Amino acid sequence: MSLEQAAARVFGEHVDQAAGYVELLERHGVERGLIGPREVERLWERHVLNSAVIGEQMPEGARVVDVGSGAGLPGVPLAIARPDLDIVLLEPMARRVDWLAEVAEKLELPITIVRGRAEERPVREQLGGADIVTARAVAPLARLADWCLPLVRPDGFLVALKGASAADEIERDGAAIRKAGGADPLIVECGAAVLEVPSTVVKIRRLPSKTVPGKPKARSRKR
Repeated sequence: MSLEQAAARVFGEHVDQAAGYVELLERHGVERGLIGPREVERLWERHVLNSAVIGEQMPEGARVVDVGSGAGLPGVPLAIARPDLDIVLLEPMARRVDWLAEVAEKLELPITIVRGRAEERPVREQLGGADIVTARAVAPLARLADWCLPLVRPDGFLVALKGASAADEIERDGAAIRKAGGADPLIVECGAAVLEVPSTVVKIRRLPSKTVPGKPKARSRKR
C-alpha cells in the first residue's frame, strides 16, 4: 500500500488536515527544534501515520491526554484521524506550547493545550480521570507509569508508543509499573492493515486503588 493510500485509509475525509500538519512540520519543525533534519523525509510513515493508528486502542468519545506532546505527536494526528476524541496536549516547554497553539489554530483542531508536567499536582488535579493517557518517546516505562498512571481513571489505560525495546522494558520495569498502580502490560501492534511496519504500543490498565500491590488495606473498627 502506498503512503497516499495509507493516509487516505487512516485519515479519511480529514486527509487534507493531515497533509497540512506535515507541511507545517516540514516548514518549521527543524528550525524550531521539534524534529531532526533526517526526519523531514519520513514524516508520514515514521511519525504521523505511526501516531494516528494508535487510535485503534481508543474507544469512541474517550478523553485522552497526550503527555509530553512536543511537536504534537501522537496527539495531533490522533485529533485529525479521530475527531470524536476529547484530546488534551500536555507539554512543559513554552516554545512548544506556542507551536501547538499555532497548529491547532491553523488546522482548526478542537484540542486543549496545557503547559505543565504530568507529575505536577496542579496538572493531576486538572487532568486526572482521563480514559486514556498516551506518550511517545518521553521516558522509560517505569518513569512513564509513575508520571502518567495517576492521570488515568481506574480501569482506563496508559497507551505508550514504543519500538523494538518494548518487551525488554516490560521485563525490566514490570515491578515499577505494578507499584505505580498498573496491571501487567500488554504489547499491541497497531496499523498492521495500512503500515509496512506497524506501531508497537505498550498498553497498561490502571488498577482500582484497592487492588494496587503493596497498598495497605483499611482496618475495620470494632464496635
